[in-house]
Order: sequence, then C-alpha cells, then structure tokens
Amino acid sequence: MARKLHRPPKIVTRPYEDEFYHQPGTLPGTIFIDADAPPPIIFLIDYNQTNFIREQIATPEESVPYLEMESISWVDVQGLGSQDILQRLGKVFKLPPLVLEDIVNVPERPKTEDYEDQLLFIARMIVAKEKTCGFYSEQVSLILGKNYLLTVQEEPEHDCFEGVRSRIEKNKGIIRKQGADYLAYAVLDAIIDGFFPVLELYGERIEELEEEVIVRPTPQTLQHIYQIRRELLQLRRAIWPQRDAINSLIRDGSDLIGEEVRIYLRDCYDHAVQVMDMVETYRELASGLMDVYLSAVSNKMNEIMKVLTIVSTIFIPLTFIAGVYGMNFNPEKSPYNMPELNSYWGYPLCWAVMLAIALGLLFFFWQRGWLQNSVTIKRN
Repeated sequence: MARKLHRPPKIVTRPYEDEFYHQPGTLPGTIFIDADAPPPIIFLIDYNQTNFIREQIATPEESVPYLEMESISWVDVQGLGSQDILQRLGKVFKLPPLVLEDIVNVPERPKTEDYEDQLLFIARMIVAKEKTCGFYSEQVSLILGKNYLLTVQEEPEHDCFEGVRSRIEKNKGIIRKQGADYLAYAVLDAIIDGFFPVLELYGERIEELEEEVIVRPTPQTLQHIYQIRRELLQLRRAIWPQRDAINSLIRDGSDLIGEEVRIYLRDCYDHAVQVMDMVETYRELASGLMDVYLSAVSNKMNEIMKVLTIVSTIFIPLTFIAGVYGMNFNPEKSPYNMPELNSYWGYPLCWAVMLAIALGLLFFFWQRGWLQNSVTIKRN
C-alpha cells in the first residue's frame, strides 16, 4: 500500500562554500545543530518483490519492525533541525559517534568509509533551480546496511530521488529484485545524474554570453562571467571528491556490496568522470569568455581612439589655416600683410582649400585601410 504524503513548506538551501570544521579542542563525535536547519521529516519505504509500503513516520523507532524483516527498508530523513531525533536515529541504526558527526555537521567533503556491518557514503547533491539559472546544493549521507539504506538530507524540499521512488513503487526494472546495495547504487546514480541538467543550463548560458560578449559587451556581461566561473568552481568542488569516493568504493570493495552491483558502480563512476569533463570544459570556456570580453572592450576603445585620431588629424591643417587668417594683419600697412583679405574670391577659395585637404586626408586614410574595423568576428 502507499500513503499520500504531506510535504512541508519550501526551504531554500544555503550555498556550498566551505567545509565544516570544529573549533580547536572539540571532543570527537560532537554534533552541532544549525539554528536555521529545518526539523527532520522521516519517510519509510519498505519493499520486496511482491509488497510495497511507503509512509511517513514520526520517530526513528517506528522503523525498527521493518528493519527486523527480510524485506529491504529505505529510511529517508529530510532535515537536520532536531538533535534529539538525530541521536535517537543513531541509536536505532547503531551508528558510531563519528558517523553521526559526519552526517550532522555539514558540509563535509564527499567520502566513503567502511564500518564492518555498515558503509558510509557522503555525497553532494545538485538540483537545478526551476525559474532561475543556478542550482541548489546539499549534502546527502548514505548508510548502507545488510537489508536497509538510511539516507539523511539537509532539507526536505529539493532532491532527485523521485525517479528511484517511482521505480520501486511501480516495480520497474530489477530494483525490487535486488538487495539494499543495489538501492544504494540507484540513489547514488540519481545524485550523479542530477548534475547533467544543471550543466546543460550552464552550456546554454555560456552560449548566450558568447553572443553578448561579441556583439554588445557591457559591465554586466563581465559580472555574469564571474558568477558563472564561481558557480562552476562550486560544481567542481562537489564532483571531484565524489568521483574519487566512487572510485575508492569500486577499488577497495565492501562485504555489503555484491560483485554485480560493483559493475553498476563502474557505470556510475563513468558518469562522474563525464560530469567532471563537462565542468572543466565549461570552466575553460568561461575563462576564454573573459579573454574575449577584455579583447572586445580593448578593441572597442581602440576603434574610438582611432576615430578621434582621424578627426584630430583632419582638423590639424584646417586649424592651422584658420589660425593664420585669424591673425588679422592690416594689408594697408604692408603688401605682405595677408593680401588674400582683399581678394574677391578669398573666402570661397579658403573653404575650397580646407575641404580639399579634408577630403584628401580621408581618401588617404581609406586607401590605407585605416577607416575599417581592425577586428571583425563572424559567427556561423
């Protein structure tokens, strides 16, 4: 059976900037609850090949009867805002203090650790924003047991596990025929695949900025480039250790992960490598956009200076002529004092000479190619 779930109000996650660290002298296993952390909501999915149960439970102790059964149990805790609930969760699942510390004190660097009858995997989940470009980032901790999977998320609003839940509920594929290790793979694969929609949006943004940099670069364009570079750096910090953690899981192995699931994890590792390559490619493109922007701005300034230089060059001889005839020496005192002032055609001839000089200089500049743009970029 499946029950209709009530979702809490939307909560915006904080950005992934720095890793968590303790103050010097803090006891190992100490957990810190963020004052802004949402209260935890616990969802339980229990299934086998024939039966399926999905419900919201109030306390971790309600999951104990399911954990004692032969079915596969997935306990999903969404929110880190209650120290009491988290400590009770640690008692129910017999989590070592250091594991509970890694789960609660976020953000932690993605990693994997094997504790005999439990396997801890800390991952970074990225979810694309719907109305604006960007992404939500949160930590997801996976604790794999013999017949259960415990996942702990920072907040209840954004995740990419709905496809996995739907496959379990509708009995699609082989997920209900496999053990908890395959469920852990499916969740981890969903986390890695969640990077691709985000990177697709960044690819579109970079194309738009490329057009903007070439056609109409503005200071806002530079700001957008810096923002993309910073966000891509956050994606790189999220996927790089995650890729290494998956590789470590494949290389070192675990008694809780079967050989067949390790083959699936190799495919998950390939997806992580592909994400890493895309992130690096987009970072290089963003850096290239910065160079193109600076070149475009410099070229635009050069074009402005060239126009001003041409105008100044044309007016230099004209200013000289106007300056000479503006001295107003009296021609009656001497025949050498500007005889042109008494000429009948003196004024029109002066204009004709100045226009001829201006047109002659323009023709000379045109022949030299100085009136054309020094750089022309064409897009296919």
